[in-house]
Amino acid sequence: MSDTVKLSLRQFTILILLYSVGTTILVIPAPLAADARQDAWLAAIAGWLLGLVVVALYVSLARLFPGMTFTAFLELTFGKWLGKLLALPFIFFSFIGSSIVLYYLGNFMTTEIMPETPIEAFALLFAALLVMGLRLGLEVLARTAEILFPWFILLFTVLALFLTPEIDSQKVLPILEFGMKPIIWPALNFACTASLPLYVFLMVYPVSFQHKKKAGNAFFTGVLIGGIFVVIVTFLSITILGVELSAENLYPSYALAKKINIGNFIQRVEILMAGMWFLTIFFKAAFYAYGFITGIAQLCGCKDYRPLVLPCGMIIVASSFVVYPSVAAMSEFESTVYIPFAITVGFLLPLLIYMAGLVKKRINHQELQGAGTDD
Repeated sequence: MSDTVKLSLRQFTILILLYSVGTTILVIPAPLAADARQDAWLAAIAGWLLGLVVVALYVSLARLFPGMTFTAFLELTFGKWLGKLLALPFIFFSFIGSSIVLYYLGNFMTTEIMPETPIEAFALLFAALLVMGLRLGLEVLARTAEILFPWFILLFTVLALFLTPEIDSQKVLPILEFGMKPIIWPALNFACTASLPLYVFLMVYPVSFQHKKKAGNAFFTGVLIGGIFVVIVTFLSITILGVELSAENLYPSYALAKKINIGNFIQRVEILMAGMWFLTIFFKAAFYAYGFITGIAQLCGCKDYRPLVLPCGMIIVASSFVVYPSVAAMSEFESTVYIPFAITVGFLLPLLIYMAGLVKKRINHQELQGAGTDD
């Protein structure tokens, strides 16, 4: 499984970056604008900084079990049965996350690009790619990310440069009109969407790296750079579309790309945004699914997760059809349930596990010292 896989620091940084951008770059400007208004870009920065705190917790947690995956560490710290029980929320979160990402993809395609095509067709096609990638293994996914990353940079740069003439800086004024309080909840929303799901990489980090300390730095770097991309898109959305259009659009960054018009010649290039999003969402869905499948495999004592990829992939696809009955249900879930759920699974439980791991490590250290003294 993952203990036989070795990734480079560059690959890990790119994977973290693409995963943290993922769905965030397309959907997060809308709730930020709805809650923080013209300060949405400040809320994005605050959420980005909160994400670095979350990563600090994950890196500290990983240093307690440098030779194990996250689920193995849980069993070592809490015992076989309690460890398996504590792993279930993380596995369930990964399962729900992968289903939601598939729904996002299908909903985006049917509402913005190909409305006459049933959403099930897009979910099945995209799931087939996920199954293929996961069957080929983590190293293949990492090398694919290396190949596609320059295209992501190119598409983002072209998008940002073409939108620069449309910026109206007056739309962000007045800054902090109502103080810091209105940006707190949107900042949490940002962190829950972009950073808290990064716990799935504890199934890969640090066990898959020779230089484990440097891998922690790569973790920070990926989140740092990925956050910058999302902050830029949020700022462009507010300064070009304005608060109302950003809040009302389900996919404001896609609507933002429609504003590109260079000399009435270069226009209608919003597919650039779609292409950029497809690149990032693939890796977010892949690692959500990876966390779910490898977690199930380790709970069941399987030596290899690959035989579970196809059946678990089929379950994810079926779940994506029912995870959100409607767009209204999606908005309701994300505004009321998702944030507390993500904070509990992505921060509070890892914090509790980290504290328990420290206690366990100290007890073991004292026992070793006592044994040495007796000898």
